[in-house]
Amino acid sequence: MRECWRAIKAALHQVHSIAGLVLALLLAVIALSGAIMSFEDEIVDHRNAGIMQVAPRQSPALMPDELVARLTAAQDVGKVSAVTLASDPSAAVHVRFARDERGARPSSLYVDPYDARVLGAPRGEEFFATVRKLHRWLLIPGDAKGWGRQITGVAALGLIVMLISGLVLRWPRRAGSAKMWLKPNLALSGRGLHRSLHAVIGTWVLPVYLVMTLTGLWYSFDWYKDGAVWLLSRPQAASAKMQPKMPAGASETAQPIGFDRAWGAFLHEEGSRFSKALLTLPAGPGTVIRIRSWGKDSTLDTTRDEFRVDAVTGQFVSAERYADKVFGEKIIANVLDIHRGAILGWPGKLAFMIAAALMPLFVVTGILLYLSRRKLRRPAEPRLGRLVPGE
Repeated sequence: MRECWRAIKAALHQVHSIAGLVLALLLAVIALSGAIMSFEDEIVDHRNAGIMQVAPRQSPALMPDELVARLTAAQDVGKVSAVTLASDPSAAVHVRFARDERGARPSSLYVDPYDARVLGAPRGEEFFATVRKLHRWLLIPGDAKGWGRQITGVAALGLIVMLISGLVLRWPRRAGSAKMWLKPNLALSGRGLHRSLHAVIGTWVLPVYLVMTLTGLWYSFDWYKDGAVWLLSRPQAASAKMQPKMPAGASETAQPIGFDRAWGAFLHEEGSRFSKALLTLPAGPGTVIRIRSWGKDSTLDTTRDEFRVDAVTGQFVSAERYADKVFGEKIIANVLDIHRGAILGWPGKLAFMIAAALMPLFVVTGILLYLSRRKLRRPAEPRLGRLVPGE
C-alpha cells in the first residue's frame, strides 16, 4: 500500500511540475492583471469625481433623445450605443459609443443632463480596458471571439489541477495541526525556504484561487456556463437563458430608434425605486432596448434588475428582478463579484487582490524548486586526477 501511495505521489508531482512550468508565465500575467483591476471602480470614480457631478437646477433634465441629438450636433462623437441615467439630479449622464468601422470604440463621455454640455472623458478608462483585455483574452485579436478566451480557460483548468495535486502532495502527517498547515518556517534557507513558502502560502490562498478559477471558467467556456445555468437556475429560467439573445417580439427592421419611449415606460414602472439605469440600444436589427437598473439600496454592481422594452411601442418585453431570483440564480447574477471578491465588500476585494498579486511568488519558488531538484538528481561527475609517477 505504501509503495502504491509513493507511486501516486510521484505521478502527482510530475503533473504538478509540468503544469506549473507550462502555465507559469501565463498564470502570472492573468493574476497580476486581475489584481490591477481589483479596485478599478474606486480608482476611476476618484480620478473623475470632478466630471461625474453637476449643480442641480430647477429646470427638468433633458430626455435622452434630445440630449443625444444636442451632443451629436455639437461635435462628431460617433454613434451612441448606451446612456446611464440617474435619479440623483446632480449626477452627470454617462454616454457610451458603438464601435467604428475599424472595430475601435471611442472613449465614453460624461455629459451635463440639463444642457448636453460635455464635461469630459473619464480618465483611466482606456488603461483599464486594455488591462481587462489582457486579463480575459491576453490581447489576442478577436477579443471574446478569438483564441484568448479558450487559452485563459485552459490555464484556469490547469490551475485547478495544480491546486488539487499540490494539496495532496503537501498533506502533513499531523493533518490536524494548524501550525503544520499555516506557519512557514522562515528559519530555513535555500531549497527548504522555497518549499516552505510555496507550500504554506499556497495553502493560504488555495480557497481564493479555487473560487477565482471556478468563476473564471464561466467567461471562457460556453459549455461550462450553460451547465452552471442548468444546475443553479429554475428550469424555465435556464431554458430562457439558453435561448438566442434576440428577445421575443423584437422587430427585424433596422429602423432608427431612440431611448425616449422605453425610458418613459421604465420611469412609469420603476421611477421611485431606481438609483441609476443603463439603457443599451440593440447591437443589430431590432427595436428592443435593454435596461439594467440598480436600486437605491444596491451595493454591488451585479445586484440589478434587467428589463427589455420595445422602443417603438413602449411595451415591456421582459422583466427580470433580482429580488425574485432563487439562491442559485443569485449566484449566477453575482458571478463577477464572487470572482473578484466584491461579494464580501472591500475586505474581500483586498484579500483577492493580495492573493492574485502573490502568483509570481509561486512561479519563482516553483521554478527554483524544479531547478534544485534537477541538480540533486544529476549524477556526480567523476573527478579526473592527474596520474603521478610512483603513485
